[in-house]
Amino acid sequence: MNKEFMSALTELSNSKKIDKEIIIEAIEKALIVAYKKNYGHAQNVEATINRETGEIRLCQQKTVVEEVQDANLEICLTEAKEMDGHFQIGDIVNIEFLPKNFGRIAAQTAKQVVVQRINEAENENAYEYYRGKESTLLSGVISKNDGHSVTVRVDGEQEAELPANEQMKDEIYQPGARFKFFVVGVKTTREGPKLTLSRSHPGLVRCLFEQEVPELSSGVVEIKSIAREAGSRSKISVYSSDANVDAVGSCVGPRGSRVQYVCDELQGEKIDIVKYFDDPVRFIEEALSPSEVVSVSIDEEAHSAHVIVPAHQLSLAIGKAGQNARLAAKLTGWKIDIKPEE
Repeated sequence: MNKEFMSALTELSNSKKIDKEIIIEAIEKALIVAYKKNYGHAQNVEATINRETGEIRLCQQKTVVEEVQDANLEICLTEAKEMDGHFQIGDIVNIEFLPKNFGRIAAQTAKQVVVQRINEAENENAYEYYRGKESTLLSGVISKNDGHSVTVRVDGEQEAELPANEQMKDEIYQPGARFKFFVVGVKTTREGPKLTLSRSHPGLVRCLFEQEVPELSSGVVEIKSIAREAGSRSKISVYSSDANVDAVGSCVGPRGSRVQYVCDELQGEKIDIVKYFDDPVRFIEEALSPSEVVSVSIDEEAHSAHVIVPAHQLSLAIGKAGQNARLAAKLTGWKIDIKPEE
């Protein structure tokens, strides 16, 4: 260790945003481990590094005894008094020493610790960065598809996973293809942050609209709820805090351009945009579009709604395989029972 090393450590600390003291303390602990590995013991050994000069100081603490049983742990009274006449039986003596060739061992140890701490710090920084990306949109390129889980590369180098349960039905993930993903989770591992992505999460629909619709990003228009059957159809309810701004029209866009953009990003998934109402009757009527609704009866206790629709629109209200009714129930949070008008 020397001043040049300490100076380099300072520069490294600043550039990598790692506290220099953390690195030095890690090196001191590693030096004790290195000493034990090379010299067979490290009982009561303490290693310190001078923060200014980089000089290493190794000390071994020994107890003053009448007769030495273990030379690594004890020192006789006579020898102790030669060092300082005030020592008595039972006192602790700090004996400074520096084994032969330990300078080389120290340099190797310091290098290993610094490299390790840099890797750890970079992983920590990357984790903090991507943790801030949870519930947001990321663009990525498919790098591997094993037929079950898909590996995605985001930001050029960071790997992420698209699990089977987060994939869109019938969507093909060919290596090299680019998609937009919703970040559902970020975990920290020894190798760095582990990102879990989704193409089926309702949050993907929300983020795509927020990216495309200025009224959403400004807060004038708000997405209240989303019901999604990924790859097939979604319903979203929207609300405007400004009476002069049409929430549905804002999301549809001029000539349907905004909603078409989202549909294209979702491989042709159909999207119904309906107006949100605090009144559950009006909200349920909207949610069942494109079907007309004759009447809605609410059962507050059962949190259910009995809906009457024109007989000729029953199949439209229910939808193919019950999809329209199912999505409307998810969107509103009400159990919906649909009957034809008699």
